[in-house]
Amino acid sequence: MVTRRGGEREAARPNAAAASRFQALDLLATLVAVVDTEGQVLYANAALEDALGISRRSIAAVRLQDCFTEPVLLDNALQGARSNEFAALRYDAFLHRLNHEPMPVHVVVAQTEQTGEVVVEMLPQEQQTRQEREERLLDQAQANKELIRNLAHEIKNPLGGIRGAAQLLQMELQSKELIEYTQVIVHEADRLQSLVDRLLAPHRRPHVVGDVNIHEVCERVRSLIVVEFPKGLKVVRDYDTSIPEFRGDREQLIQALLNIVHNAALALSERIEAGDARITLKTRVGRQVTFGKQRYRLALELHVIDNGPGVPDSIKDRIFFPLVSGRDGGSGLGLTLAQTFVQQHHGLIECESEPGRTDFKILIPLP
Repeated sequence: MVTRRGGEREAARPNAAAASRFQALDLLATLVAVVDTEGQVLYANAALEDALGISRRSIAAVRLQDCFTEPVLLDNALQGARSNEFAALRYDAFLHRLNHEPMPVHVVVAQTEQTGEVVVEMLPQEQQTRQEREERLLDQAQANKELIRNLAHEIKNPLGGIRGAAQLLQMELQSKELIEYTQVIVHEADRLQSLVDRLLAPHRRPHVVGDVNIHEVCERVRSLIVVEFPKGLKVVRDYDTSIPEFRGDREQLIQALLNIVHNAALALSERIEAGDARITLKTRVGRQVTFGKQRYRLALELHVIDNGPGVPDSIKDRIFFPLVSGRDGGSGLGLTLAQTFVQQHHGLIECESEPGRTDFKILIPLP
């Protein structure tokens, strides 16, 4: 709220009624301010206060336009709001920060039901990019799911016919050499059948829900990897033991984590030979986390971090696609199935990779 004395503006704290109406905005991770149609700040949420590095009282002392490197952009937007030219407007800008470089943000200006009030939401470009990436992952996973199911069924039916015909032919043949050919057909049909079964596995197996301790899942996977790679690989625990149990399918989560850790171990083959391969299992609690187009008060963050060569640039954007693999002989199903299992827990897997450090992060909502 603002009063004027001698042409100067004085700041005051938002009144109790305004604070009560807007306090839910403090739960948002995005930067939000409620302003009047001239740009005077009526309320600033905690995220904006932290980003600017100044108190809400100080923010209320200025027009929001003055917090940007180009105030005219918000001026024009507010002018459009005053004349009811739009319901919402978006543009990119830079936000001043105390003792820091300006922050690139995506600005969304929208009118409220209250006359004379405008909500200005500012999404840091990094956060905006992350949200767009998550939406692509979700859309991609859904498309993969439909593709896999349709393709698997299309393959499965003729495959059974090919195998059956080869077996009947084998019964009629006398030549041992020709029988070997039919055995090759049967063997390859069985191999393809196994691949199809793996593709369909997440959609066939019932979701068995129970109480899950994520560290029991981690320890189970760790023990399996240590047995398979007894020398040259160190699997490090970095656990937050305060993480509560949650409802989920323990076996699915073990399989999802095992797929990721096993992939990491295979990518570390050169470092294993050198004796300095390292995989870190790191658990943390994320607070006020947004993923999968929803916001959660608490979320599990399970990281699988390795010191390998990194994901090849050629497949970085496709690593969760079915049949995409970064190594010779790989089926390209491990990460696809892991993503499917995690999404059945309303979660998501993200990946950040560069030479020397790859981080697969599993996000799952917590109660």
